[in-house]
Amino acid sequence: MAGAGREHVPFHGSPRPTIGIEWEIALVDKVSRDLSNTAAAVFDSLGDLHAHDGTPQVTKELLRNTVELVTGVHETVSEAVDDLRGTMDAVRRAADPLGVDLFCAGTHPFAQWSAQQLTRSEHYDELIERTQWWGRQMMIWGVHVHVGVSHRDKVFPILNALLMQYPHLLSLSASSPMWAGADTGYASNRTLMFQQLPTAGLPFQFENWQGFEHFVHDQFKTGVFEQLGGMHWDIRPAPKWGTIEVRVCDGVSTRAELAAMAALIHCLIVDLDRRLEEGETLPSLPPWHVQENKWRAARYGLDSIIIVDDKSNERLITDDVTDLLNRLEPTAKRLGCADELAFVAEIPERGASYQRQRKVAAAAQGDLVAVVDALVKELEQ
Repeated sequence: MAGAGREHVPFHGSPRPTIGIEWEIALVDKVSRDLSNTAAAVFDSLGDLHAHDGTPQVTKELLRNTVELVTGVHETVSEAVDDLRGTMDAVRRAADPLGVDLFCAGTHPFAQWSAQQLTRSEHYDELIERTQWWGRQMMIWGVHVHVGVSHRDKVFPILNALLMQYPHLLSLSASSPMWAGADTGYASNRTLMFQQLPTAGLPFQFENWQGFEHFVHDQFKTGVFEQLGGMHWDIRPAPKWGTIEVRVCDGVSTRAELAAMAALIHCLIVDLDRRLEEGETLPSLPPWHVQENKWRAARYGLDSIIIVDDKSNERLITDDVTDLLNRLEPTAKRLGCADELAFVAEIPERGASYQRQRKVAAAAQGDLVAVVDALVKELEQ
């Protein structure tokens, strides 16, 4: 790397391991159950909603069938989820008179991408101009969780180690088995759709922050992106906020599962931070194992056999989840999210969303309107 250019990227470290959540919500017609391009009307009805720290609580997304709920900065998962509950209620009150319900999953079971309208902005216009057909296909929804990290030198050791739990986060949240009216055979089709964008997918495993700064310089110089927000990795540093942002999860259709996944992410990052502080060299996986685990989780969900270490040993993911939850229990107690973390264990017992959707479709003889009905009902409860 000697002689290579480097872009100074300041990281505004967070003094505490705070948490923030972004929840992408789709709008669906109450009658047809197809997606509804009514986000602009919803925003007009809502007016400006801001958290106590000035953060907008509802923001626009690429497609006009989507609103994104955003929390302020919180100390605990329960505070963040309560924040989202209030915002969700406000969005529902705005959407209801428009004949629109709220829906969340990684994909819509039968909607067609060609019928979706784009939100016009300089950023989104540039994205579509560059990515063309693949960009127009991004009819997908996810959950993003930010966790505060105190110093930039911790970011990549934690991020690299966190990739070992990538398949756990994906398989537990997988909710996109269907696309454009067909069962894809995947638990998370969203994951593989999204990585088609040139700046999306798995992060590079840099050894340190300086390596990341060299990368950013190269991307800026060659025009790959012009701002850090154009880097759409599944897990990425968010230097402006002093966080690691985890974007692995498919859209989640229940508040209990949302809280569970947020608690798991919060505990994982805080536990890795503690171990780093205590002088431990954090474990990591070779990139080829990380890539394979991502694909296995997207394809097989909770039935995945994943690679668990750099010696290529494998294990059924649900067995590994059980051990992981036991290990994180003391961290969850310290962070005040023991109940939310414990709920993670119930997801395989109840069935992950991709499994529930397939069950509903089978019971309805393949009628995918019934799947949307079920997902809307889950979000209401």
